[in-house]
Amino acid sequence: MKLDSIDLGTEEFLPAVEVARLRQRRWQTQREYVLSHSSFFQRLWTGIRIPQRLEELPNLPLCNKSMLRESQAAHPPFGDYLAVNQESVVRLHRTSGTTGQAMNAALTRADAVQTAQIGARCFRAAGLKPKDTIVHCLNYQMWMGGVTDHLSLEAAGATVIPFGVGDSRHLIATILDLNIDAIHSTPSYPAVLEQTISDHFEDLNPRDLGLKIGIFGGEAGLDSESFRNKLESTWGYAVRNSNYGMADVFSNFAGQCEQSNDLHFLGHDVLFAELICPNTTSIVPFEEGETGELVLTHLKREAQPLVRFRTNDMVTITGTDLCKCGRTTPRFRVLGRSDDMIVVRGVNVYPTAVRGVINGFSELSGEFRVRLQGAGPYDRIFVEAELQTQDSATADLQERIENEIKQTVRASAQVKLFPARSFPRTEGKTKRIIRE
Repeated sequence: MKLDSIDLGTEEFLPAVEVARLRQRRWQTQREYVLSHSSFFQRLWTGIRIPQRLEELPNLPLCNKSMLRESQAAHPPFGDYLAVNQESVVRLHRTSGTTGQAMNAALTRADAVQTAQIGARCFRAAGLKPKDTIVHCLNYQMWMGGVTDHLSLEAAGATVIPFGVGDSRHLIATILDLNIDAIHSTPSYPAVLEQTISDHFEDLNPRDLGLKIGIFGGEAGLDSESFRNKLESTWGYAVRNSNYGMADVFSNFAGQCEQSNDLHFLGHDVLFAELICPNTTSIVPFEEGETGELVLTHLKREAQPLVRFRTNDMVTITGTDLCKCGRTTPRFRVLGRSDDMIVVRGVNVYPTAVRGVINGFSELSGEFRVRLQGAGPYDRIFVEAELQTQDSATADLQERIENEIKQTVRASAQVKLFPARSFPRTEGKTKRIIRE
């Protein structure tokens, strides 16, 4: 795959009416392809008229992760939703399996090029430029975010350093030695680096590394203004949430631009998005101000095309008009996963909302956990929060945090404070909800 030949396209700047026509043409082609090549959907759609028009797509049944797991268990390694001969698969990725059995994701050469193209759009929107040198700090060991995002960074034109995870002391020395401009990691990783600098680099602070932009993904939380402000204040770089995706669909298809705190849906020409009510599966209008579970359909996919796939991510549409950056793509914010939603006396609570409160207190490090007992519903949430320093606790801190959660999140909370550095730091995804 020649990355320098990848055309990023101008679809993100096209008028909505042109994008609609493009998507309709692609769906008509994809419809015939899926009908002819996917045993999974042939079985799921038995006896159903398959719509030719995208607006009629809700007439088709939904599919979900459990169905894909069952397919792969019955038809290893890729499931019977693999729509190509296995000889056409050029890359295999595997998910971690933290929420169930590990899943195998397949890409053809065309899929791989398209995935790099869409991911590159996200990184370019965030402000990454061809003159930049970026250190890529995601796990390369079969995880989609390793190699795939690396190739997207290259397709964006940047010089990419394939560092991966581990050996944070070496990473800091490398950044200083090579005069690196940018870093790409999970939003939890800067806390690991801050502790490493404090422990091993005398008279050095994060700003001394000279990084100009921090590009993050893989975890929730960057919609929190207080968290972003804390990162920018500590590191001196611009913070961008520019890597939203999922292994089953696209590694990266949404990200922030330089003028907005919301995510641009930058894969809108190759993905059709719907919103549904997670409890009833009824359609929610895809309009500004509406909230629902995101459902996605591939419009141009070879290996494992999905139609009406439930992502379990709850999102709010924040804009469908022209952005200041010139992009016409819809914008949204992720509230959290529907299966991470906590019902507290009838109020839906997401860990991202709790994180926003925690990050608003300078006495706290930002590390927290929500500990749940039983299946719920709950009359309160139990929040464990870590102090910034050994001496940062005040007599009323716990009460102030509880009151702020009550006022902001609209749920009762019981907060327990822990000493500084008592919570583990991770280079990967941080687990915020502990179920007992």
